[in-house]
Amino acid sequence: MTIETNKPAFGVLDGVKIVYSAVELAAPKACDLMADWGADVTWLENTGAGDTIRDTPWIKQAERRNQRSVSLNYFSEEGKEILFKMIKDADIFIEASKGGTYAKKGVTDEVLWEHNPKLVIVHVSGFGQEGEPAMVNRAAYDLTVMAYSGYMCQNGTQEQPMNPGPYAGDYFNTLMIASSTLAALYRAQKTGKGESIDLAMYETLLSIGQYYLVDYLNADVIWPRPGARNQNLCAIGEYKCKDGFIGLCVYGVDQNKYLLESIGLGHLWGSEEIPEDCSALWLSNPHAKEIERKLEAYCEANNRRDIEADFAAHRIAAQIVMEFPDLVEEEHLKARKVWLDWETEDGSTFHGLNVFPRFKNNPGQVWRPMPRLGQDSADVLSKLGYSEDEIAALAENGVVKLG
Repeated sequence: MTIETNKPAFGVLDGVKIVYSAVELAAPKACDLMADWGADVTWLENTGAGDTIRDTPWIKQAERRNQRSVSLNYFSEEGKEILFKMIKDADIFIEASKGGTYAKKGVTDEVLWEHNPKLVIVHVSGFGQEGEPAMVNRAAYDLTVMAYSGYMCQNGTQEQPMNPGPYAGDYFNTLMIASSTLAALYRAQKTGKGESIDLAMYETLLSIGQYYLVDYLNADVIWPRPGARNQNLCAIGEYKCKDGFIGLCVYGVDQNKYLLESIGLGHLWGSEEIPEDCSALWLSNPHAKEIERKLEAYCEANNRRDIEADFAAHRIAAQIVMEFPDLVEEEHLKARKVWLDWETEDGSTFHGLNVFPRFKNNPGQVWRPMPRLGQDSADVLSKLGYSEDEIAALAENGVVKLG
């Protein structure tokens, strides 16, 4: 198929130009979101094998749509010149690497601002651009920043911490990257002065995980890892049913009363320990273990859909734990047009997700599939003013790779 090179006009970010250099998940997914929302996005890949996401069979198609691929040795002298030309009319430059990598190669914020004073620069790293040198220079992945941040220690069982998946540390950071980038862009467009963001992935996770962290900081309280249940409340967590699992969050006066009646403990309602205005069934309650045992037995004796329907009708937050086949068959997802098919570069059909969230007046869209490695190198360089002979020479010298 012929892949379009000029982005059509659409979306809330139409007119915003982004150049990024990053591999795998956190930063590229942020750029993927902004591309879906209408930004003009160019993906810088190395001249070797390119982004390691290319080794995956499916996710690469889902998270590299709506982008161009330029394969560039951006730390070579000629490569730097190309990078500087690329960011000259860009709004945003995002790079993900160990802290200080770009500065060590002579690509400092100040150098970039010499070419574009309004540029928003985003440095994404595991541990930040400054601090203890051993940490700044440490390699980082989703799992290791989860471990360092204290987020992992809050998940799993009492016997062992566990990493929440899939790659939650990366994807939490995706949202922080996108939000902080657009916040900085707003200010840059107001003032005409660029911004540089030092986004340490572990700090995002500190922020996400502070719910129980502040209990320790202020009162030395360390809650146990919850496993499949809440740390301090009954009837909140995942429960096994006759035919699968259900997620329950029973909270509120009427909800607690109905729960106790349903599991055969209605006589406890209005007691000294569980008064009629009881909105939370704390694990410190003397009846907590009995409530949990009865609820477990009730769930195991009934089908998940029956419990869900009954509890939902009584304003209890209850939802079956959807497996992938459940998602595909779910009528609500179909009604909201969650699924989307698009044609890939090789002409096959890819089945994936639509653009989220939904913008009413300026909707996002999918306008091109994931490109081949370096597929857009020649086109982008020609628009920067390079001739065919110059592009061929750059390719021969290994500065760029043509796809």
